[in-house]
Amino acid sequence: MSKNSQPSSVAGVALTRRSFVGASLTGAAALALAACSGDGGSAPAPSGDAGTTSAATSIDTAAFASLLDAGTVADASAVEASAWAKAVKDRGRLLVGGVETSTLFSQLDDTDGKLYGFDAGLAQLLARYVLGDQAKFELTKVTSDTRESVLQNNQVDCVLATYSITDDRKKVISFAGPYYNSRQGILVAKDNADINGVEDLAGKNVAVQSGSTGPDIMTQTCPDAKQQLFKTSAEAQEALMQGRVDAYVVDRTMQESTVAKQPDDFKLVGEPFGPNDSYGIGLPLDSDGVAFVNAFLQDVEDNGSWEKLWKICIGNRTGQATAPQPPAIA
Repeated sequence: MSKNSQPSSVAGVALTRRSFVGASLTGAAALALAACSGDGGSAPAPSGDAGTTSAATSIDTAAFASLLDAGTVADASAVEASAWAKAVKDRGRLLVGGVETSTLFSQLDDTDGKLYGFDAGLAQLLARYVLGDQAKFELTKVTSDTRESVLQNNQVDCVLATYSITDDRKKVISFAGPYYNSRQGILVAKDNADINGVEDLAGKNVAVQSGSTGPDIMTQTCPDAKQQLFKTSAEAQEALMQGRVDAYVVDRTMQESTVAKQPDDFKLVGEPFGPNDSYGIGLPLDSDGVAFVNAFLQDVEDNGSWEKLWKICIGNRTGQATAPQPPAIA
């Protein structure tokens, strides 16, 4: 996402502030989502038939829709008891801060104007939980620079955007969750048979991204690795494809997105390592919505929706068969 951009509301692909209620692009000339995300490949096929998988997002759209349809609807008394939830209910739509270019977590499919991914799924399940209809949400696009401000200015009800919980952020906003943990991952070329875990990185040329936590974690975990700093993930991936480095270490969530987009070029190896990076749902500071959204997240975990959503959005698209254990909700 670009820095210093202003938040803009998105309904489908229109950059105007209106409710995203069952948005579609009927009759529009669909642009390949690859153009937005940097993916290669042909334009996506129309979705909507049972069992269809969108080529743009490589996600089973029918399974995604079925999961949303089965989402829990909160008791009216629970909604009335929460000032945050009642405000959403009275308005008739959930205002969500998020993105539309995150391959696994929240990406816009131009064939149907809908958002797919793990964060997008949670946002729509939350809309259903409060309003009884997963389509009744409105997305305001945010960047890493605007996530706090849209909450502080009451432009959105919540932010769902792989939003890491930090002590500094908790001084100005509140978090529900965590709902997802990420750690460092190891990306190698698809035909690499020498590296199977962090212990195999000793003596190897390992790409790391400047400004990330990767270099420090690698120094602590595998001091004998030969680190090479790159400014961007794209540069590190290019070096890996060209054989200038043997592996690339960075946040595993980023690595999973890379594998989903380029499964013939890269693969993930070994177990995640390093400290947890916990994602939460951002809410206004001291909002009673924290307790309400935590109850929603607990229900999603308890009824199996979290695991199903992970498999649809992440596991099936990255070759991972076993879902991770969801984090304990604070």
